[in-house]
Amino acid sequence: MSLLDDLRDKLAGLSADALLVTGPANVRYLSGFTSPEDAVVLITPEAASLVTDGRYTAQAGEESRLEVVIASSWEERVPEMASGHRLAVEGEYLSLQRYRRLSERLGSEPLATEAFLAPFRLIKTAQEIADLREAARITDLAFERVVPMIEPGVREIEVALELERHMRLAGSNGAGFHIIVASGTRSAMPHGVASTKTIEAGDLVTLDFGAVYNGYHADMTRAVAVGPIAPELRRLFDAVLEAQQAALDAVAPGRSGSDLDAVARDLLAGHDLAEAFSHSLGHGTGLEIHEGPRLSHRSDDVLAPGMIVTVEPGVYLPGFGGVRVEDLALVTESGREVLSRSPKAFRQV
Repeated sequence: MSLLDDLRDKLAGLSADALLVTGPANVRYLSGFTSPEDAVVLITPEAASLVTDGRYTAQAGEESRLEVVIASSWEERVPEMASGHRLAVEGEYLSLQRYRRLSERLGSEPLATEAFLAPFRLIKTAQEIADLREAARITDLAFERVVPMIEPGVREIEVALELERHMRLAGSNGAGFHIIVASGTRSAMPHGVASTKTIEAGDLVTLDFGAVYNGYHADMTRAVAVGPIAPELRRLFDAVLEAQQAALDAVAPGRSGSDLDAVARDLLAGHDLAEAFSHSLGHGTGLEIHEGPRLSHRSDDVLAPGMIVTVEPGVYLPGFGGVRVEDLALVTESGREVLSRSPKAFRQV
């Protein structure tokens, strides 16, 4: 069966026979259209269509795997196309205002679903894996190009800009998210987006970034010491690297997200750092930087071959500093393949 057949079967189980897809990543997943923010997909028993406006006539015609419908407003065209069908919508992506307008035009309220396509996107196809592998390669390349410039007197934002420049020159669509370059006490911020702070001698610098290739997101974190660092910072680094490697080694089919999170968390507890590990172990990546499966103490997601996950424990001591190490990994039949190839051992520049 095709993906569209599977989606229609799932709809039937919800007593619906048409689906409006408005989440940009889901629109791209189904259609291949690279401007999904300005389009929707409508699936009915008879057809599957990409609905967009006249600005994208040529682009949609070249890119879309689905029939293309050009309309001045999808909100007006979709009710016409869905007439006579029981329509389901993606509740997490459709605003209440648009839901109400759609209901008025349909003459009935659509069925609001949640995470309808998420299960279908968990297992990556061979092409998706190839795109993520290339995104990881570009990410590695940018890191090696930038490490030599990390020195006292350079601002965090300069490092971030160079990372993005090298990723783009190597074929990335851009940065997959706001690049994190956090030095000194700012390294205690898990999401310490690059600032105008100047890197200083003795800083441990966290770099979290990822390339995007054909819409697919890589994600990697490395920590670099600028000259000798405080013994306590080195202790944090060694503990995190040990926890990260142990959790990475445990990635395999049949392991749950909570199992893997516990591997890293328990190990850090042995270093009296469990309370400093303030986020989950990792997440899936793909057309979105954060998608399933989730690796956290609350996750019952079970890994299967073809899934792509990050493994990224970190510890953070506000006012002092922190560290995170992250790899991107493909779940295989027998374990995992690490897609992030950059060295992660302690590195002093």
